[in-house]
Amino acid sequence: MREDLKDTHGKAESGDRLRVALISYDFGEYCIRLANALAQHAEVLLALPERMAGPYRAKLNDAVHFFPFPSARIRQAIKQFRTIGSILKSVREFGPEVVHYQGVHLWFDLALPLFRRYPLAFTIHDFRPHPGDQPFQQTPFWIEMFARRRADQLIVHSRPVRDVMVREWPGSAKKTSIIPHIQIGEGLGSTEVQEEENLILFFGRIWEYKGLEYLIRAEPLISARVPNVRILIAGRGEDFSRYTEMMVHPDRFIVHNEYISEERTAEYFRRASVVVLPYIEASQSGVIPLAYSAGKPVVATRVGGLPEMVEHGHTGYLVAPRDTAELAESVTRLLLDAALRRQMGANGKRKIEAECSPDVIAKKTMEVYRRAVGKTYPSRGYTPVKARLLRP
Repeated sequence: MREDLKDTHGKAESGDRLRVALISYDFGEYCIRLANALAQHAEVLLALPERMAGPYRAKLNDAVHFFPFPSARIRQAIKQFRTIGSILKSVREFGPEVVHYQGVHLWFDLALPLFRRYPLAFTIHDFRPHPGDQPFQQTPFWIEMFARRRADQLIVHSRPVRDVMVREWPGSAKKTSIIPHIQIGEGLGSTEVQEEENLILFFGRIWEYKGLEYLIRAEPLISARVPNVRILIAGRGEDFSRYTEMMVHPDRFIVHNEYISEERTAEYFRRASVVVLPYIEASQSGVIPLAYSAGKPVVATRVGGLPEMVEHGHTGYLVAPRDTAELAESVTRLLLDAALRRQMGANGKRKIEAECSPDVIAKKTMEVYRRAVGKTYPSRGYTPVKARLLRP
């Protein structure tokens, strides 16, 4: 444990900044950017797996109290309990007024009652698992709901997720806030790597709901009008052999079916002409902020929260899911019009910086924390130090 986690109770009593413990088993870049931004407004402890933090560790603000913990397989119960115990110990030593959990981990979900002395904010990235999303499906839905019901305040990233959640869980309506996905990939707009002509990028985990097959099926339609088109597929997930079998022109595909480092991620987005998300189902997407940060237009489907992120005709195009003809037409239109691509890419960059910059998201998240503390201590108002000391 880092020394800066020790002897922190005195700090809380001498200052008036809210103390926040941010805990996650996933979303490395997302959590580090959020922790950095929150540190401008609060004292922050970030508990994150070492392997998730690793690629972004150098970007972590020194003001953030960082507690890296080891990863273990879900079936390794003893190691999981030990890890949870170490997280609980670091949280208690830090003495937060509120805990913010990012959700979806079987063992930590079950252990949340151990943290009941702290008001809890809970971010729900997806209300239910998407088709083929195997990691999410490792946690039974009833266990995830058990954890979510512990929360004083809930955060989702899009209105469709909120609507589904409120429909299935009416009691969540009054405590749910919509805060967009934080901007990630800052610096991707660098000109160190030049855009490549007619390069389409599909990026991220490859599961059924990502709709990769529809981009592959659209390729002959795109190639008929853009003969030198290439499609870069970068990410890992389910068995890729079925996608290979669909390819009419395999030589037009560049496939990196593996973990993609931060450096390679930056390279791929800079090289891309257009970023495509042919999803058949979605809550929101971390790929779109990456594309916008790199100044790239996006072609995405009208599913879930994607229409909230892609302004049709302004930052990209929206198409019907599973419609290969419409997908091909929209992608081709952008590939054949460099000026339009540049304009839409610039529009996307402005949009992400105005609506999803870390500072904007941090301020909205701080409001949620204050509501969580106020709900727990309604008669006392927002008095962080007293809240921590009086919590049973």
